[in-house]
Amino acid sequence: MTKAAETETADDLGHGNSPAAWTAVVIMLVAFSIGTVAFFFAVVWVVWASVALLLVGLVVGLVLKRAGYGVGGHRYVPKAHN
Repeated sequence: MTKAAETETADDLGHGNSPAAWTAVVIMLVAFSIGTVAFFFAVVWVVWASVALLLVGLVVGLVLKRAGYGVGGHRYVPKAHN
């Protein structure tokens, strides 16, 4: 790969790297982890509660994106990559 090709791909590193994306992913990861443990121990109500939390994570990510915290949003300031 040439140096020019590496530079072209380095400019596109910000995709999904925003407060909205990270918040949504962390909430959904916690929900999935809780749901997995609850499923293993057959605690049905906690499994369904984790499904609800997963949906909350999706909604939080979309709300934050609309509030300007997504990639390209007016409140998001990308950091330089080294």
